[in-house]
Amino acid sequence: MAKRAETSIPVTKFKAMCLEVIDRVSKGKSARVVLTKRGKPVAALVPCGTKPQRLWGAMRGTVMVAEGVDLAAPTGEVWDAERDA
Repeated sequence: MAKRAETSIPVTKFKAMCLEVIDRVSKGKSARVVLTKRGKPVAALVPCGTKPQRLWGAMRGTVMVAEGVDLAAPTGEVWDAERDA
């Protein structure tokens, strides 16, 4: 099965076609749609899952992560190394 690609669209375009985009995500035609404002990601639209994903490895069986949650997604926190000197 081919992996569904992540797409991104500006929020102004999303406003004009939000129902179509929501339908595509809910039907599994799009895995994730990232909404951008001035070229920067501000939100993501993901399918609502009823079955949580399970972690593997040392944490297997101890944590349940809801479907659509990206544990590796940026938090928005600015680290000292990223600040201008």
